[in-house]
Amino acid sequence: MGTYILKRVLLIIPTLFLILLINFIVIQIAPGGPVEQAIQQAEAFQGMGGSGSAETAAAGSTPYQGAKGLSDEMVAKIEAQYGFDKPIHERFWLMLSSYLQFDFGTSFFKDKPVTQLLWEKLPVSLSLGLWSTLLIYLVSIPLGIKKARQHGLIFDKATSILLAIGYAIPAFAFAILLIVFFAGGSYFQWFPLQGLVSENFDQLSLLGKIKDYFWHMTLPLLAMVIGGFAGLTYLTKYSFMEELNKQYVLAARSKGLTESRVLYGHVFRNAMLIVIAGLPEALIGIFFVGNLFIEIIFNLDGLGLLGFEAIVQRDYPVIFGTLFIFTLLGLVLRLISDVLYQVIDPRINFESRGAK
Repeated sequence: MGTYILKRVLLIIPTLFLILLINFIVIQIAPGGPVEQAIQQAEAFQGMGGSGSAETAAAGSTPYQGAKGLSDEMVAKIEAQYGFDKPIHERFWLMLSSYLQFDFGTSFFKDKPVTQLLWEKLPVSLSLGLWSTLLIYLVSIPLGIKKARQHGLIFDKATSILLAIGYAIPAFAFAILLIVFFAGGSYFQWFPLQGLVSENFDQLSLLGKIKDYFWHMTLPLLAMVIGGFAGLTYLTKYSFMEELNKQYVLAARSKGLTESRVLYGHVFRNAMLIVIAGLPEALIGIFFVGNLFIEIIFNLDGLGLLGFEAIVQRDYPVIFGTLFIFTLLGLVLRLISDVLYQVIDPRINFESRGAK
């Protein structure tokens, strides 16, 4: 297992390099970058002052469409400000050397180091991602097991209807309904409308801080998990149903073992392998995709909102920094899931199967 882990860790390096290279090239050729945005702002400001007409002809040689009224010197200053005065290969090499030290540069528009921005936004995304994942797994796995044992019965059919309804409701629509009904919209004001904690959070006792934190987290978590139960529940159900029909289960029952002993002593370990295989993708989806609308609706300043704003503004350091962290985390989670495979079922040996 040690050799397999080492191979996977070494594969992370070229994977990150290729992903960063491809995205660097794509973003470099995309229109509307930070230099063009800065030029447009300067052009608009200059136009409001009624000047710049004399410099229009001098700026005709610039490659930027927005630089019609700016001098070459002004355009060169803007390029130097954002680091675009260097050749593209030099910018890419400087980026890679900085990333080896986890230095992602400074945001073009927020004027803060990217690492500081990521660190400031991380608690919100971690809170939403970890708690929502925990709730989904705590509900879906027992529910899926019970549905497998009562397949075709009233409980299975009734819960299937509820899961279908929950899956069909978009998270952002359910979030708006929760705000309307329970956050002072039109009916009750039981929960806060926005933020992760109250303004007086620092003055509260330890127990008060815990209550305040979960009081703010209740509605966002409900909005995030409502549609997350269905997929994992059915995955668990059909994994257990497949295992329950195998010969080793019949043999275990013929030996006189109780149903609980058969289910949790033999079936559980094999059936959970498929569930664990989907854990990394579930975490990535919940952390960085499902968070975006929830962060916007409940005004939670997390990584999802940060990444979205960076894409809109062409804030390259933030885009590459968040991309690097997301990719690295995804690769590490995939490696962890492979390790968990062998922990749950020691019969699995990646090295002997030549896994890569």
